[in-house]
Amino acid sequence: MEDVWIMDSSCSRHMIGHRKWFSSLNPVSTKEYITFGDNGQGKVLGVGSVSLSAKLSLREVAFVRNLGFNLDLRFILRRVRATFLMLRRPLFVPYCLLVRVNLTSVSGPTHYLKWHRRLGHLSFDLLVRLSSMGLIRELPQLRAEKDLVWHPCRHGKMAAASHTPVSRSVASVSGKWYVLVVVDDFSRFSWVFFMEFKDEAFGFVQDLVLRLRNESHKAMRAIRSDNGGEFKNSRFENFYRDLGLEQQFSSPYTPPQNGVVECKNCTLVEMARTMLDEHRTPRRFWAKAVNTACYIANRIFLRAFFGKTSYELWFGRQPSVKHLCFVLKKAGHLDKFESRCLDGIFLGYASSFRAFRVWILETKQVVETCEVSFDETMPCTTPAFELSGDDEEGTSIFEDEEGADDVGDAGATTPAAAPAPSATSSDDDGGPLPMASSSLPQQLAQAKAGPAEDAREVTSEIVPSRQVQRDHPPHRMIGDIHQCVTRSSVASLAFFFHSAYVATFEPRNVSHALTDSNWVNAMHEELENFERNHVWDLVEPPPNCRPICTKWVFKNKQGENGMVVRNKARLVAQGFCQKEGIDYEETFALIAHLEAIRILLVYAALKGFKLQQMDIKSAFLNGIIEEEVYVRQPPGFESAKFLDRVFKLRKAVYGLKQAPRAWYARLKSFLLKSGFVMGSVDKTLFLLSRGGDTLIVQIYIDDIIFGGSSHALVSSFAEQMSREFEMSLMRELQFFLGLQIKQGLEGTFVHQAKYTRDILKKFNMGDSKPMTTPMSTNTALDADEDGEAVDQKEFRGMIGSLLYLMATRPDIQFAVCLCTRYQASPKTSHRQAVKRIFRYLKFTPELGLWYSSGSSLSLRGFSDADHAGCWIGRKSTSGTCQLL
Repeated sequence: MEDVWIMDSSCSRHMIGHRKWFSSLNPVSTKEYITFGDNGQGKVLGVGSVSLSAKLSLREVAFVRNLGFNLDLRFILRRVRATFLMLRRPLFVPYCLLVRVNLTSVSGPTHYLKWHRRLGHLSFDLLVRLSSMGLIRELPQLRAEKDLVWHPCRHGKMAAASHTPVSRSVASVSGKWYVLVVVDDFSRFSWVFFMEFKDEAFGFVQDLVLRLRNESHKAMRAIRSDNGGEFKNSRFENFYRDLGLEQQFSSPYTPPQNGVVECKNCTLVEMARTMLDEHRTPRRFWAKAVNTACYIANRIFLRAFFGKTSYELWFGRQPSVKHLCFVLKKAGHLDKFESRCLDGIFLGYASSFRAFRVWILETKQVVETCEVSFDETMPCTTPAFELSGDDEEGTSIFEDEEGADDVGDAGATTPAAAPAPSATSSDDDGGPLPMASSSLPQQLAQAKAGPAEDAREVTSEIVPSRQVQRDHPPHRMIGDIHQCVTRSSVASLAFFFHSAYVATFEPRNVSHALTDSNWVNAMHEELENFERNHVWDLVEPPPNCRPICTKWVFKNKQGENGMVVRNKARLVAQGFCQKEGIDYEETFALIAHLEAIRILLVYAALKGFKLQQMDIKSAFLNGIIEEEVYVRQPPGFESAKFLDRVFKLRKAVYGLKQAPRAWYARLKSFLLKSGFVMGSVDKTLFLLSRGGDTLIVQIYIDDIIFGGSSHALVSSFAEQMSREFEMSLMRELQFFLGLQIKQGLEGTFVHQAKYTRDILKKFNMGDSKPMTTPMSTNTALDADEDGEAVDQKEFRGMIGSLLYLMATRPDIQFAVCLCTRYQASPKTSHRQAVKRIFRYLKFTPELGLWYSSGSSLSLRGFSDADHAGCWIGRKSTSGTCQLL
């Protein structure tokens, strides 16, 4: 616990028990002792200053012997703007904070920008997330800097921005005009080759394929490329046939069909463009920028499905980012008093061994050396680039070893998976949209004087930390809030890895989606689910067959806080084309009602157990259908050899009219075989009783809520479901159908704060003036036949949003139901009444339902009426309320 700070309200000063934290320490001249709560004492050995971050430091900190914790209260709490509550009992703080500080994260904007440039101008948010994951060796933990703007990123990554294009009209320093990009489909590991003529592609692909076949224990299956003439010729055909490889082509003028490599091409172009812009480098260095971009992209981009970088998937180990050494002349060519260093410009990485490519300013030549020292503090300038001699760019970045801890592993690395490459050649015209906003910087390298040393000896060891900094609100505390705090279980690390790289936009169509690697991965994941569940078979269409068209649906999955946590691509059938009696029979399927879910929450709170939730991945793909149904091949993923074939369905897919019924029948059959009893009233409720313990399962399509009085019974059910179905989520019930649920020892609180803020934003009421009541007692609503009509669609949308909010907000029920009477012909007065409800929600967004664990399980009912409240017809409005 030496790196944990405890906020102690009884602490008289800052105290530390470890010497490593002090940036300055002065011994004390007098004897001073600190008395602890158990009457023990610790001697004060000194007083000094401690730097927790670039913006947070402590002064007059006591260095106390035998102190196992770092104690502080007033200073840090003031910095986080904590609120104090002074009551008749002792002072306490409503939020208990456990602050965990890592010494490697003490950095300012300069250090922050240095790693931003080293990792290819990676976006600041993703840089901070990536630094906390522990997926890249030697990358320290970084803290975000607010209001930080880096202009090269703006210029290089904005569409139609002012930047230096990577143009097809400019040859590289070695006379290359084209770049060939090859991508492994499994790991997304990439190689780049530079060509003077397009017909050189065969030689590069041939060398790469033969080398990879020797390095990999698994054979290649296929190679996909575009329809360019450099790939579609007899040389490639004969070569692939001799090796037994399948040659696949995308359709003419359809780049999205080879979306993986097209996205990679766009990403490398964007990265190279940013690097060239930052230093105003001449355009003829575009090949070196692309070469460097490929090198770094393999190390920082994640395969979201696996939570690993491309480098780790290919080589089986995590990449490293330590690249610190120095450039100097060889000793045999030096005079005794001659300068031992040369100034140069960093251009990238060597292709055949571990070294850097540096352009020497004095000799006007490019050299490859491992003895360089980087000066990243000098401002970007425009050097006088004049080259002499040829520079090899016709090779790729083959990486046998990369500064691993064990030198004996050099050259002995075997790829972790068999490659299935895709290839394309590009003119690099800077036009395509990027796959991700990251790149490797072109850093200014200035040689430093010093003895010749190995890079490994001058690089400091920095171990990345996986510690998480966060506060602890009361609902995540177990036991008395005034006692020692124990944090409840958190989500698995895979959840955070998976959400580190996600797209925040939702594609308009499949062509748009194929330009972004995150959505391409999502589509591949969906098709892998089809194969894993044996959903269909590719067959010849039978006579008079009318296959149903398929369509991709893209949706960003959001968490409780509104952040995008997952990109979901769903392949659906266009069920509106189905014919009753031919493609389907019965379609009705049961789902749980919100009232039933609320009753289950009440029961769990009274019985003292917590509910869990699980989400079955691609649930409908588990439902078995009885009808004979044929669907067309997925758009963008058609088989090049069998374009005329269709898929015959074994199981249901989303969009089919009978899909919900088939899934419910599958799940119901499994639960009944497992010993469950279906509810007599609610057919989505299943009960299991064993030895006096009860397990309750509530089904809402593919979302399942469950809980019971026995922890062993709950765990057994979770394991049983995981063996039968693939799960995408299993945790304590927190967020369900828009309901935010907080379960504790004292009871359960259900609210819709996120949904409330969403509808306020949707109808432009986020900045409206708050009101303390949902409706006025002085204004009586009527038909208002002389009033001004308003948009009926907008009015009904507002009413519909409020109706769903009533699930946890009974305080607005009467006002909303009153306004629903005027949906047929809404007027200005009616819209003002609805807006008043929204203003009340702005004042009370956090209100909800509280189910106390100390209540009794009894049904109580209330009824009331307004007694001729309608001033036109003198009709009464009555209402009832039942409480369980």
